[in-house]
Amino acid sequence: MATINTYLNFEGNCEAAFNFYKSVFGGTFTFLGRFEEMPEGDGYKVSETDKNKIMHVSLPIGKTILMGSDTVGDWGPKFVQGNNFSVSIIPDNTEEADKLFKGLSAGGQITMPMENTFWGSYFGMLTDKFGINWMVNLEQNQA
Repeated sequence: MATINTYLNFEGNCEAAFNFYKSVFGGTFTFLGRFEEMPEGDGYKVSETDKNKIMHVSLPIGKTILMGSDTVGDWGPKFVQGNNFSVSIIPDNTEEADKLFKGLSAGGQITMPMENTFWGSYFGMLTDKFGINWMVNLEQNQA
């Protein structure tokens, strides 16, 4: 079965965001590279102000990997906070659902608190302090 990994872009605060996510989920980065490590090419040059920004970071979470980078230069993707997506988390039990929801919502905004839903899940939504949308969805037969 295929695994879905989420890739997040930030406007200069990728490292702070991923340190926050690591504090919530635990684990260690399997890779953290900065733009200063990237060889420059004809079509792009890394400015002095962008060299210390995150080129790529990977944080394993369960069987998936959360990945991210900062946006830099005219040659990189343009930053749009939130990018109209959510990261969906499927926890193993109610205790884990509550722990992750509480951790991710710290300093952010709760859109829908964790509650039992009409479709049979224990579910909640939030936007974290970095503007990323999250959904926590525990199917009742897992609770």
